[in-house]
Amino acid sequence: MDGGHIHRVKVLTTPYDLSECFFAGITKVSEQLYGQPDAARLLRETDYVRYSTTQGTNAIVERRGPRLGLLTDAAGEQTVRSAASESGDLHDSLIGTRVAVLEAGAEDSETAIVKAVTEIASVGAMRIVVALTGANVNERERAVFRVIQRHFPAHLLGAVPVMTASGLSDEPEDSIRIWTALFNAYLHPAMERFLYHTDHRLKAQKCSNPLLVFRNDGGTARVAKTTALKTYSSGPRAGMEAVRALARLYSLPRVVSYDVGGTTTDIGVVAEGDIATRDRGSVEGIRVALPLAEIASCGIGGSSIISAGDDALQVGPQSVGAAPGPACFGFGGQEVTVTDAAFAAGILSPETYFGGQLRIDVDKARAAIEQRVGGVLGLDLDSATNRVLSSWTESLATAITGVVSADSGTTFVAFGGAGALMATAVAERAGVARVIIPGMASVFSACGIGFSDLSHEYRQMLPVGEGDRERLWQDMLERARRDMFAEGVDLEDCDISWRVSGGDADEAFTASGADYAPPPERFAARSDVLIQLRVVKEIEHLAFAPVGGETRHDAEAGEQRKVLAEDGVRRAVPVYRLETLTAGACGTGPAIIEEAYFTGRVDAGWGFMVSANGDVVLEKI
Repeated sequence: MDGGHIHRVKVLTTPYDLSECFFAGITKVSEQLYGQPDAARLLRETDYVRYSTTQGTNAIVERRGPRLGLLTDAAGEQTVRSAASESGDLHDSLIGTRVAVLEAGAEDSETAIVKAVTEIASVGAMRIVVALTGANVNERERAVFRVIQRHFPAHLLGAVPVMTASGLSDEPEDSIRIWTALFNAYLHPAMERFLYHTDHRLKAQKCSNPLLVFRNDGGTARVAKTTALKTYSSGPRAGMEAVRALARLYSLPRVVSYDVGGTTTDIGVVAEGDIATRDRGSVEGIRVALPLAEIASCGIGGSSIISAGDDALQVGPQSVGAAPGPACFGFGGQEVTVTDAAFAAGILSPETYFGGQLRIDVDKARAAIEQRVGGVLGLDLDSATNRVLSSWTESLATAITGVVSADSGTTFVAFGGAGALMATAVAERAGVARVIIPGMASVFSACGIGFSDLSHEYRQMLPVGEGDRERLWQDMLERARRDMFAEGVDLEDCDISWRVSGGDADEAFTASGADYAPPPERFAARSDVLIQLRVVKEIEHLAFAPVGGETRHDAEAGEQRKVLAEDGVRRAVPVYRLETLTAGACGTGPAIIEEAYFTGRVDAGWGFMVSANGDVVLEKI
């Protein structure tokens, strides 16, 4: 963002080192600005670098993380298993058999603790969480932790970090507190490695300010002040911030959005201008001790592996990612993806895909489809290609309608690299008659970060005594003062808001400013009362162009492209380049709409119009 101008680029993900693609993007956008690559200059002249990521979401969806060990008691083991009973293989994937249970009274026995840690480490635990239940868990967990430190110094236990569940949250509900710690431990290594490495590289380039991480509560802060679990669903939440702004722009009362990336599709709702959020959010159905937008992530993306067997196709959740990528990338990938099928069907063109910057091998896509789908199901190439496209579309529509209600009065907002690809077909299957493809769909989540501010949020359980409450209030304010000072901001220049709520109850007490405001009496006798402090320093926001009143006129197609239709016949359809279309340009399907980084098929029975904001508004005729 440079004043009122937005510059955007897109580069391939480098999963072996995410800082590489991060800096490749910075270098690429510096070339747009200066006429030649000069990342160092761009960083020197930049006020804020804000970053969001899907890595936490992807890690949990794909079960890619360290092997966790859990040291707990009998009640802790039971509550952890019970909370995960509806989440498939999550418990087995994250913890498995790496659980040591301390019998009653054993937590006071150094011998029992040493034996338990030895058991967990010997079966491969890479990080150990100490999580007890009952009264005074913080003191008791710290006591166990001190025993471990004495008996397992770094040179004996090796690189196996040990952490306590209560050290992260004072949440009274055992399952919430323990699973919060487990998820955080699972995400911490990858987030720490990438984010700190990236921050150091920025500093080496003389960046004027530290890297700011966009969190899943909608704010941004330095890496050192960002808990790993707050990066979970960071990318999807950024997308929701942009969706909220878009819903406001078009005066839409209810929007269902889906963000299709390479590995996952993230589904959310904006209703009456609000992003649905819970005080105690959930990760794959398991409640955690931090607020999360109600965004559902499913393992369906543009690079999801589509495999055949038993006369059916399985879509995801495993993904080929950007490396080796779809078969058509020619990087050694052998699996079939919807991207391969879109090339084989003629929807995507090797000359225009990804701005023409990739060498696409359509023959490899066709070969993979023939071998892995057609050969298994006894179908010719075109039939197998259509089967892949329809299975992916059906899976995506089913995933969306499985988590949110959608009908003809709902507006879909589809974005991400593959969001536009089959948007009208997905909407048709979901019973939705209107879809908006943002003009910046391929980088729409990044746009969403442009609506975030510098902020910190603090959460603690409210003590019973009035004096203790006021002391807690002041202690939290002092923490906020120190943290904002580290961001280069005085607390007096921030907006301060408080929220006091009982459990997940809708009823809450709110206040603003630094002065202590006693909560109402209805909270006095409760033990589940949560106090939240949020301090915000507003920074410049991205702005969309006003829409409405566009003069409609026929869009001009740039070319014709032969595209495989659902009936198995290839027909020439017009291709509209979004960059050349002016506000009010209209057309009907079947057609292809594309720009440098996304392509969408508009099916027969659908019309489109380009808004003054550069968005594509699709409506069923």
